[in-house]
Amino acid sequence: MPIIQPEPVAPAKARKPDWLRVKLPVGPEYAAVRRLVDEHKLHTICESGNCPNMGECWGAGTATFMILGNVCTRSCSFCAVATGRPTEYDLDEPRRVAEAIQLMGVKHAVITSVNRDELKDRGASVWYETVVQTKRLSPETTIETLIPDVKANWDALDTMIAGGQEVVSHNMETVGSLYRLVRPQGKYDRSLEQIRRTKEVGRRTKSGIMLGLGETKDEMYKAMDDLVANGLDILTLGQYLQPTKRHLEVAEFIHPDLFAHYREEGLARGLKYVESGPLVRSSYHAERHVNVPI
Repeated sequence: MPIIQPEPVAPAKARKPDWLRVKLPVGPEYAAVRRLVDEHKLHTICESGNCPNMGECWGAGTATFMILGNVCTRSCSFCAVATGRPTEYDLDEPRRVAEAIQLMGVKHAVITSVNRDELKDRGASVWYETVVQTKRLSPETTIETLIPDVKANWDALDTMIAGGQEVVSHNMETVGSLYRLVRPQGKYDRSLEQIRRTKEVGRRTKSGIMLGLGETKDEMYKAMDDLVANGLDILTLGQYLQPTKRHLEVAEFIHPDLFAHYREEGLARGLKYVESGPLVRSSYHAERHVNVPI
């Protein structure tokens, strides 16, 4: 009789540890933000990026606005934002975002965008007007802009960061060795240069890295050293969570103790502020970063 070999069994996926549990978004403050976002036809990275802190942040009356549409020209393997050929380019968007921020009474606003590689100026004019009009309507509101990779269009970068925002952020996302896997259309050195150029014009600089993609401790130390060498002030470190089955799987769930270790390492290596924890995302506790000395 032929020997019947058993079917191979795929290894079971690691379950999310207890420290990654989040509360569902509820409450009147959350509902108020939900209504304003819907009424003004605004995009938020909170929704598009499946952020685990949406309940906490929206419950506090804050949100991270995403301008220039909700379709990205990049296809990063970690990101839940839709990829394709964008059709939306609304020159009235800066007014709508500024009015919504004013209506919400936001004390600190975070503004980000999808990549718009097909636009000659990468959407820089919309970026600039959004910051300027927000400042005009809400002069007491501080602003962080989380700017994507401009693909070395440094004139576009100069326009994007000239509106008067207090913090300019650009996320590295991962260590250098994983760029081809995680950010296939990005370049590690180019993102470092974007941060360096931002610092050279006197801006408060910020970046973020996801952990649990397969990076080693030594690679993390090198990334922090590279960021310090290129003028970074503020670093956020958080756990990567797979948004859908089509995206990269989590290589490892990082224990909170290691996040605490990386925070101490980052400060010791010259960073001025490190926000580090499993559920930390780019805009988490962003209002605290405005006071970091330049």
